Amino acid sequence: MSDRLPGFSTLAVHAGAQPDPTTGARATPIYQTTSFVFNDADHAASLFGLQAFGNIYTRIGNPTNAVLEERVAALEGGTAALAVASGHAAQVVVLQQLLQPGDEFIAARKLYGGSINQFTHAFKSFGWNVVWADSDDIASFERAVTPRTKAIFIESIANPGGSITDIEAVSTVARKAGVPLIVDNTLASPYLIRPIDHGADIVVHSLTKFLGGHGNSLGGIIVDAGTFDWSTGGKYPMLSEPRPEYHGIRLQETFGNFAFAIACRVLGLRDLGPALSPFNAFMILTGIETLPLRMQKHCDNAKAVAEFLAGHPAVASVSYAGLASDKYNRLARKYAPKGAGAVFTFSLKGGYDAGVSLVSKLQLFSHLANVGDTRSLVIHPASTTHSQLDDAAKVKSGAGPDVVRLSIGIEDKEDLIADLEQALGA
Repeated sequence: MSDRLPGFSTLAVHAGAQPDPTTGARATPIYQTTSFVFNDADHAASLFGLQAFGNIYTRIGNPTNAVLEERVAALEGGTAALAVASGHAAQVVVLQQLLQPGDEFIAARKLYGGSINQFTHAFKSFGWNVVWADSDDIASFERAVTPRTKAIFIESIANPGGSITDIEAVSTVARKAGVPLIVDNTLASPYLIRPIDHGADIVVHSLTKFLGGHGNSLGGIIVDAGTFDWSTGGKYPMLSEPRPEYHGIRLQETFGNFAFAIACRVLGLRDLGPALSPFNAFMILTGIETLPLRMQKHCDNAKAVAEFLAGHPAVASVSYAGLASDKYNRLARKYAPKGAGAVFTFSLKGGYDAGVSLVSKLQLFSHLANVGDTRSLVIHPASTTHSQLDDAAKVKSGAGPDVVRLSIGIEDKEDLIADLEQALGA
């Protein structure tokens, strides 16, 4: 090829992949093995000492996973990536590199319910403390900063309500505080939003959702933007101080602009162990090849369904940034001009009972706890994904008692609208 940079669709198909050198296989093989043979004793020692790159054990790295990592890093505009077993695993591995017991991180209140639960409860056992901020009030992030703050965490498009976060504004706060900005880009995918272009230092995904896209494989990924200086102020000793398990190597000094991805692999994945199976990596890679086609269809369908719901007499309100009347439409036009995503919520005039009833009457929509599938999905968050929260917290996170969440698939939009119409009429 010439020196021109490949386009997004080309990267989605080709980034990271080459024909198999042994067999000539065009599709990336599934390297379904636990471990790899060393050339000799010196080769083994150099791999274990981080003096050479290569394969040791699939818990730490695998050739199938490596193609997935390189592809997502290319799509996001990062320097390197690490694939792990789930989106939750990605969040644990990221924060393990940044936080010591007693440290704090700031998180936007509008998050996936599982993340709220993980941050509030599970992370307490590590001594990591979350401080909540309001993504609609950027000053709340500034007010939350303390000397113990080590990171800021947001979603580019928030789950479940589909609101758009002003990434650049939050990035400004993070840079002033001298901490990295972590952006969960699951609902947008890099097809709609590339957070690194807007100031993110780390991007995480649940690969289970739009990147994989078919509801068949769990996975998560961490993308290193290569933009943060981990040696500043001694805040991040995992990256800036000598690592005794690697003969005193300083990861920031040795690996430069992909040091964070290396730390996540050799300090996080190696010891915590949430490895992604090569089979799941293969399935997700196959899904990514059609990401641009699917995401555009998802968005086009979602806008049509949202417009239908906005005009229905049983619907009290629709929260979809793609609607011109929506409060987040300005941010959607800035950050996601190709579409505002496929996940959004709407409120029913009948409240909690009406939401539960609607879910049971839908026929084409599948009632389950996932988003980002080719199939259209529905759930009532207050009774499921956000049920662990009290009523005030549910409302703050966009999952009030009258709210129904839709994840719009790639079916014919007329069929989706017809299913909603019969369920609302019933």
